[in-house]
Amino acid sequence: MFFTRFAMSLALFGALGFGPAMAYCNISDAKLEEAILKKPEFRDPANRHLVRDLRTLRDAAFLLWSYGLADDCERLIGNIRQLIAAPAMGQLGSTDEDEADQQIAAGEPQNHSGGQTRGNRGAANEQPLIDINELGPGLLVDEIVGAEVRSSDDKIVGEVRNVVIGTKDRWDYAIIASGGFFIAGKDSIVVPLRYLQVNQQRNSFFLRISSAQVKTVPLMPDQNYLWLKDEDWRATNDAIFRSLVPDPIR
Repeated sequence: MFFTRFAMSLALFGALGFGPAMAYCNISDAKLEEAILKKPEFRDPANRHLVRDLRTLRDAAFLLWSYGLADDCERLIGNIRQLIAAPAMGQLGSTDEDEADQQIAAGEPQNHSGGQTRGNRGAANEQPLIDINELGPGLLVDEIVGAEVRSSDDKIVGEVRNVVIGTKDRWDYAIIASGGFFIAGKDSIVVPLRYLQVNQQRNSFFLRISSAQVKTVPLMPDQNYLWLKDEDWRATNDAIFRSLVPDPIR
C-alpha cells in the first residue's frame, strides 16, 4: 500500500519535471514476493514477522532509490537477498534485552513541544465530525495509525499506535498512546472504535468523552496484547466507555 502510493507520488513528481534522473537499482531483482509465494518457510506463521520486516526493507530500498541513493539501495537489496536465501537468519542477532530496549526506544516518537496542543474546533465555517461507521469511503490503516486523537472538548489525548479488529463480540479497538501527541506510547488506552469520530480532513480523531473522563479510563495492562484474551478486563474497559457514553454508535 505504502509502496504503491509513494510510487504514484514519484510518478507525478517526475512528470512535473522537478526530479533528477534516477540512478539504477532494480528492486524487483530481489524477487521477494516470489519467494514468499514459493518458500514454505515464509508461509510458516512463526515467520510472519520476517515477511513483514522484509517488505519494510524493500520499501526502504525504494525510498533510497527515490532520493538518488542507488548504491545504498543496492546494498539493502543485497541484504534482502541474503534473508530470502536463508530465512533462519531472521532469528539471529543480539539477545541483550537492555540493548534491544535501547534500540527500540530510539525508534519511538518523543515528546514534541511543537505539537498542536490547542484544537481548532469552533473555528468559522467548521464542518461536523463524522462517525467512523458513517465514513464513505472507509479509512486506510495508514490514515489511522499515527493520527492524533483529541477529546470531545478538543484537548490532545495522544496518537493512534495500533488497531485491533475482528473480535468475536464486534468490539474493535484503537490503541491510543495517552499523555500527548508525539509520545513514546508505553502508556496507552484501549478505545472501542465506535467511540471515535474523525474530522472532514481525516487527520484528527475525536473521542466521545471529555479530557477529564479520559483520566478515568485504565491503561492498557500489557504491551503484548494478552488483554485480548482477558475477557474480564475487556468487559470492564468496555463498560467504562458504555457508562460514559450511554448510547454507543455501532
